[in-house]
Amino acid sequence: MKRERRELVGAVIVAAGTSERMEGVDKILAQLRDRPALAYVIDTFEGCESINQIVVVVAEKNMAPVRQLVTERGWSKVTDIYPGGRRRQDSVLAGLERLKRCEWVVIHDGARPLVTVDLIERGLEEVKETGAAIAALRTTDTIKVAGVDRIVRHTPLRESLWAVQTPQVFRFDIITEAYRRMKGEVTDDAEIVEQLGYYKVKLYMGSYDNIKITTPADLVLAEAILQQRGG
Repeated sequence: MKRERRELVGAVIVAAGTSERMEGVDKILAQLRDRPALAYVIDTFEGCESINQIVVVVAEKNMAPVRQLVTERGWSKVTDIYPGGRRRQDSVLAGLERLKRCEWVVIHDGARPLVTVDLIERGLEEVKETGAAIAALRTTDTIKVAGVDRIVRHTPLRESLWAVQTPQVFRFDIITEAYRRMKGEVTDDAEIVEQLGYYKVKLYMGSYDNIKITTPADLVLAEAILQQRGG
């Protein structure tokens, strides 16, 4: 995809999670075949022609190993490695504040190592319509809404339900305005934009391969997908 030189695109890779469900394994640095999981993410963003700058936000304890990884792999687009905050939204905000002169920003979870250049590029195309576009998949399961007592309240129409992924792509001024005005705790960046009430968030088709590493079983699945891709 060709972009005007002035349309600079930054990426914030959020990799500051605690890996609570990984049974002692740090999911960001966990080995997948020949390199750490995070390396797959940064390799992909580094190789995406539309991306000009990458900021990586990691847990304090991982600052040194990630710096070493950046040096070893020669990622020239990585301009900052910064410690994350207590919540994901704090980490994203820290990353946004370190981007320089960007018109667009791609936010991606470091725990989704199988992201592709195509998924990033499609997001950058879709975002032109509304200024906010996020990868998502239609939900194939029936979803029940229940209270704290686990009694079912209602069953929403499956056709209207989507499971959200990253990348999430925004016009830079929109996402920074949203973060300045955000209220409460949120689970993804699009929700912060939705809170503003006057921007539309567009969904674009994600990928079933674009899994999030949450448990050790996900590492096994990621290995299988990589093997199917041929490495």
